[in-house]
Amino acid sequence: MTDKIISMKEAVQQFVPDGATLAIEGFTSLICFAAAHEIIRQQKRDLTLCRLTPDVIYDQMIAAGTARKLVFSYLGNPGVGSLYAVRRAVEKGIPRPLEIEEYTHFGMIGRYTAGAAKLPFFPLRSNTGSDLPAHNPGIKTVKSPYADGEEISVVPPLNPDVAIIHAPRCDRSGNTQFWGLMGMQKEVAFASQHVVIVVEEVVDEAVIRADPNRTLIPDLIVDAIVVEPYGAHPSYVQGYYDRDNPFYLDWGERSKEVEPTAQWLDEWVYSLPDRPAYLKKLGAETLARLKPGPALSEPVNYGIYT
Repeated sequence: MTDKIISMKEAVQQFVPDGATLAIEGFTSLICFAAAHEIIRQQKRDLTLCRLTPDVIYDQMIAAGTARKLVFSYLGNPGVGSLYAVRRAVEKGIPRPLEIEEYTHFGMIGRYTAGAAKLPFFPLRSNTGSDLPAHNPGIKTVKSPYADGEEISVVPPLNPDVAIIHAPRCDRSGNTQFWGLMGMQKEVAFASQHVVIVVEEVVDEAVIRADPNRTLIPDLIVDAIVVEPYGAHPSYVQGYYDRDNPFYLDWGERSKEVEPTAQWLDEWVYSLPDRPAYLKKLGAETLARLKPGPALSEPVNYGIYT
């Protein structure tokens, strides 16, 4: 087995150059804020950020001036409201102008799926009745070779330069397991040129082999592993910690204006050297509040013929 474990600082330095196309995926859970904060800390610039439902993580990165373009489907602070930093960038060019490329949710799913399968495009019907094609030249139509020449909408493949994906656990080679609420992590990993896996813990290969159906990303496409407990906070990792709703509310309030946004970034990103310092600032009381109760799954018998 190849040991691929490096620090978050090294991972960002090595795999996120200025101008890269980056996907930090995860749907409600497993959103790697630790990676976003390190990217901000290293002052990366001119990134193209790709994501289904870009929420607070990309709002913070855009507020810090890291991005030149956002490729997305739906955006907002879940359960709170608007993404004010994104709005300022799009409407006023603060801190810099932001280009946007919008799709439906299924449009982004189709783009990642086509990218993973090395397809030239992905057909879908979710643009029917929408004005998105009028505003996004990347959405086109083709004639079906089967349904009497029916015109159907298609979207192009999406192949990010790098995907950063948070997961509960992997082994030292990068065989990565997931459970809980899932997004497009598997497809994004296969679509991307480089893959950085961030996990709560690294476990022995025997643990991974004992529960093979949870392994969605194989080691052969993983470039690097970062071990970063609580790296998805304020989102959650099923069985490790819950969603920190007050943290989302705080960002929603403080990000309404430029100066409080800058103060938040100074307090929670720039003034902290790494994730352990972030957790120390967060405090033991908050971490205890986020600790979930037990909800164990039933074991299964993977018995083999001998």
